[in-house]
Amino acid sequence: MPRATLAITLPKQTWVSELSTSNPDVTFEVLAAMPSEETGVGLVELSGSNLDAVVAEMNADDRVVSTNLLEVREDAALVQFETTEPLLLLSIREAGVPLELPIAIRDGEAELEVTASRGRLSELGEQFEAFGIPFDLRSVKQTVEMESLLTDDQRGLLETAADAGYYDSPRRCTLTELAEKVGLAKSTTSEKLHRAEGRVIKEYLDSDQ
Repeated sequence: MPRATLAITLPKQTWVSELSTSNPDVTFEVLAAMPSEETGVGLVELSGSNLDAVVAEMNADDRVVSTNLLEVREDAALVQFETTEPLLLLSIREAGVPLELPIAIRDGEAELEVTASRGRLSELGEQFEAFGIPFDLRSVKQTVEMESLLTDDQRGLLETAADAGYYDSPRRCTLTELAEKVGLAKSTTSEKLHRAEGRVIKEYLDSDQ
């Protein structure tokens, strides 16, 4: 399934953009977040300098319904908050994409790691545009969850085939030689390879929908 890295710029009129932009040396790391009908609740760890002032600014903002200072250290503070502007959360929810945490926000910008089908990624982009959230697609990588996709025998056979050069062009290992390596009949090896390859190919094609 595709895994995308997105760099987003939070709208300037939002409280978190204003606060992080006015305090560029402070990192806002969102550890937990949950949108509701009209607000969003989150847990953020602030790291940097002048954190007392940052928390005070956050608490004084009308768009932040409430704040609860859970922990304070010399260079970090843990704050639970509720806001009327959960734009990022709402856009992700509307696109049906799981939110991968933590998310670090610094100087009005954040980087997201998203794993979803290409259709969902496209819908997420549309939701960002609808909410006025500029974004830049940094990379898209195709990932396959091999642990759940294949049995141990299938995965071992594919790994042995790849290591032996069976999938090289030109091949450095024939099916007969591969069968000898794994101690199976040639027909059995061919059947097992076919089933494993079929699962991988179907997963790849399905994730592209």
